[in-house]
Amino acid sequence: MPGFARRTGGGGAAPSGAGPLAQSPKQWGKALRGRVPRAAHELLPPVAVGRPGAVAAVEESSRGRVPGLTPIRVGRMAASPFAFLRGSAGLMAHDLVGTPVTGVSAQICGDAHAANFGLYGDARGRLVIDLNDFDETAVGPWEWDVKRLAVSLVLAGREVGADDTVCAAAAFDAMGAYRRTMRLLAKLPALDAWNAIADEELVSHADARDLLGTLERVSAKARNNTSARFAAKSTEPYQDALGPGRRFVDAPPVLRRVSDAEASAVAASLAEYLGTVAEDRLPLLARYEIHDVAFRVVGTGSVGTRSYVVLLLDHRGEPLVLQVKEARASALLPHLAAAGFPAASAGHEGRRVVLGQKRMQVVSDMLLGWTTVAGRPFQVRQFRNRKGSVDPAALTPAQLDDYGRMTGALLARAHAHSADPRLIAGYCGRGEELDTALARFAVRYADRTEADHAELLRAIATGRTAAETGV
Repeated sequence: MPGFARRTGGGGAAPSGAGPLAQSPKQWGKALRGRVPRAAHELLPPVAVGRPGAVAAVEESSRGRVPGLTPIRVGRMAASPFAFLRGSAGLMAHDLVGTPVTGVSAQICGDAHAANFGLYGDARGRLVIDLNDFDETAVGPWEWDVKRLAVSLVLAGREVGADDTVCAAAAFDAMGAYRRTMRLLAKLPALDAWNAIADEELVSHADARDLLGTLERVSAKARNNTSARFAAKSTEPYQDALGPGRRFVDAPPVLRRVSDAEASAVAASLAEYLGTVAEDRLPLLARYEIHDVAFRVVGTGSVGTRSYVVLLLDHRGEPLVLQVKEARASALLPHLAAAGFPAASAGHEGRRVVLGQKRMQVVSDMLLGWTTVAGRPFQVRQFRNRKGSVDPAALTPAQLDDYGRMTGALLARAHAHSADPRLIAGYCGRGEELDTALARFAVRYADRTEADHAELLRAIATGRTAAETGV
C-alpha cells in the first residue's frame, strides 16, 4: 500500500525506482531527457513482423463476446478511421510497444481517445467534465494516453474535412496543454494540485473559448439525460399479483428482454455489489426495489460485452437505472510487460475498472461498484447519469484545436493523481519540442489507422467479415 514520501538529501521526494535520492522529482524528470530525448517521440517504428492485421485484430478482440453482436461492433468500427481507432485499443498498444517511453508510470485510461471525455452528474446533480471510459485502465506509461489522444484528434479532424496542418495543430495544442497543465500542478502545494483546475475554470485555462457554445448545448442535453427519462422511453407499466410495476420494452437489437433465469442472476449479483459501495450509500439504495433487467448494447469497442440495465423504483415509483457491464481484462495487458511495465494481478476486473476510474477522475459516480454474474466480472454504475459528450468528429476545424487543448489539460489533471506532476513536468519542460514530436507521430499513426480501416472495409466487401451498419 502506498505510504508517505520520505525526505531526501536534495529536499524532495524521489519517486520509487526513479534514481538517485539526491535528485528531486523535477531534476530527475529533466535527467530523463538524456535517456529518452523528447524529439524521439515522433518516431513510429515500421510495422513489426507478427503484427496482426486489422481484421485479425478485430477477430481476436471479439473472442469471448456475445457472438451475435460481433457484426454490430464491426459495423460501428467500419464507419470511419476514427471509429476504427475507438475499437482497436489493443492494436495500438501493440504498436506503441516499439515507441520510446520514459519509464514513468501512471494510472492511465488506456483508451484516451478524444471521444472518451465528457460530462456527467456528481452526487448533487451538478455537471462535471472529465475522462469517462475506463474499460482499459491500467498502470502504464503516461505517453501512451497522450499519443492515443493526439492520434484521435488527427483522425477526427480528417473526418470533418480539416487538412493535416489543422489536424496536426490540434494534436500539437493537446500536448502543449498537457505540458503546461503539468507545470502548473507541479508548482502548487500537493493538496491544491490534487483538486486544481475546477471545471468552471477549464475553458479559460485551456484557452478553449471557441467551444463555449458547443459545451453549453451539450450541457443542456446532458441535464435531461437521466434514469427517469430513459425509463420513460424504455419501459411500460404492468400489473401483477404483487401490484403495479414497470418493465423494459424490447427494442432489438439494442435493448432486449432476457430470460427469467438470466434476470434473476443479474438481480442476485447486486448483493455482492452492495459490499463494494461506500457504506454511506447503502441507506439510499435500500429505498429501491428491483423491478426488471434487460440486455443493452453499448459503445463501439464495448459492443459484444455483456451489459445489462437494471430498473429500480422507489416508494413513489421514481426510477433509478443501474448499468451492470462486463469488465474484461484490459486490452493493454499483453503489451505492458513488453514495454517494461509488468502488470500486477488485477484480481476482479470490475474492481480494476472502478479503482482506476476513481484514481483518475476528480469526482466519480457515487454508486460505482463491481460484482460477478455467472462467474464473469462486471462493473456497476448509474446509467444515464446526466451524461453528455462532444462529438470530436462533428467539430469545425476552427474548434478542433480548442478541443485538443481542453482534453490535453483534462488528461494531465487525471495523470497527476497517480504520477508526481513534478516528475512529468520536469521531463516535458518549457519548450515545444515534445509538442512537435507528438504532433508528427499523430499524423503518421493516423495514416496507419486509415490503412487498417481500409483493410477492414475490404474484408467486409468480400464477405470475409460480417458487418451490420446503422445500428
